Amino acid sequence: MFRVKIHPQWEISVRPDSPLDTAALLALLKEIQDTGSIARAAKAVRLSYRYAWGLLREAEGQFGQALLATGRGRGTSLTALAQKLVWADRRIAARLSPMLESLASELENELGKMVADEPRALRLDASHGFAVAALTQHLQALRLPVELRYRNSTDALAALARGECDLAGFHVPVGPFQQPFLASCLRWLDPAKHCVLHLAVREQGLFVAPGNPLGIRSVADLAAPGVRFVNRQTGSGTRLLLEMLLAEAGIEPTAINGFGSAEFTHSAVAAYIASGMADVGLGVRTAAERFGLAFIPLLRERYFLALPCAAAGEAPLRDLVGVVRAPACHALIDALPGYDATATGTMQTLAEAFGVAA
Repeated sequence: MFRVKIHPQWEISVRPDSPLDTAALLALLKEIQDTGSIARAAKAVRLSYRYAWGLLREAEGQFGQALLATGRGRGTSLTALAQKLVWADRRIAARLSPMLESLASELENELGKMVADEPRALRLDASHGFAVAALTQHLQALRLPVELRYRNSTDALAALARGECDLAGFHVPVGPFQQPFLASCLRWLDPAKHCVLHLAVREQGLFVAPGNPLGIRSVADLAAPGVRFVNRQTGSGTRLLLEMLLAEAGIEPTAINGFGSAEFTHSAVAAYIASGMADVGLGVRTAAERFGLAFIPLLRERYFLALPCAAAGEAPLRDLVGVVRAPACHALIDALPGYDATATGTMQTLAEAFGVAA
């Protein structure tokens, strides 16, 4: 099986004649931030100490500002400019990761078609989530090929209805929002034809800076003066959930500073807040913890994989169901902050999962 990885790389043109390639510089700065030592950072990224110093000096010359600050007994730290560069790189990676992972998966599948006896790739269209990412990596480690396309829940289910994928990943809130939320999902599913495989339960809530300096407690605080919000893209399940929460609280979206913004992943929202560009956003706990943010839980969601019932006992879907039900997959999901794998691997009809009549 082929493995394709695509990483974003960017450059800065401080002077038009000499653009600065940030790849090696950012790797070095990240290690300096973690270790407080140029020597240890250079070793970690496999650069000579002399080359690392030269790279830093060249960048400082182009920016006209220092990237490092040193103090007696305090080691080496990043200046505000260097920290902003590191956060910019994290934001780029967080925003582009679904598209790049989907493209890499597509390329793997195309290359696999050129190899004799390569098993057919499982086609998975799914709303972006940490459990899906963990499952995909686990399947690849088991040498079970999967072609992954990240898209919102409605688009994934529509693709399944058209026969364009084998599985569709979507999430549904637990509680009073379940039924109105399902209205946009179940029109693509046939109770007589489709069933669902439970993947995980996850926590959704508000991301805020460490210590919650603005004292944000609920969605009602999103409209408070001075609060900067960062939203998910139109059509995403998380944005639809936010709109329902706002309607319940009697808050007009136009009252929220930043409601019209659009980030494409939970991680991108978290990175936006962690970099100081916004104060609050909505997403899953895992993203908040990975970016060092405080998390205010609001509700829980169930994440499902929809599939044709008739194909569940045939390869490659049969193999995937076995993987999801295995203890190793449960352990991967349980290790994600805010995720619960208690019901992972449970196969249900639509009636059993949502009370939908056949």
